[in-house]
Amino acid sequence: MPKNVNHIGIAVRSIEETAEFYKKLGLEIESIEIVESQKVRVAFIPVGDVRIELLEPTSDQSTIAKFIEKKGEGIHHVALGTENLIDKLAEAEANGIRLIDKTPRLGAHNAKIAFLHPKSSHGVLLELCEENHK
Repeated sequence: MPKNVNHIGIAVRSIEETAEFYKKLGLEIESIEIVESQKVRVAFIPVGDVRIELLEPTSDQSTIAKFIEKKGEGIHHVALGTENLIDKLAEAEANGIRLIDKTPRLGAHNAKIAFLHPKSSHGVLLELCEENHK
């Protein structure tokens, strides 16, 4: 069972431009990093126990660039925090949930991540996220 909402991923054209809006709300970016394997630059903005993750494509070939081209900027995914991600993926698949990732991949902050297909989750792209607590 997921333990929390870890973050909400928002596809943006520019982290800096988007961050200006969040600053007006009194929110600040806590970190920015590039996730080469996903071809994105990400910024995390803490809001209570949840973070907003701004996702800026670093390549026209990234999933985020294609998302923005097709749908525009906006909510891309909701990430649910979990433990034992490998086991959770096996359980999800056994329960008939369609997986995008059958094995975890590396995400921002060295977290293990895996996506569930939105056709199984009523149109919402869900990410399962196991944080690295080192």
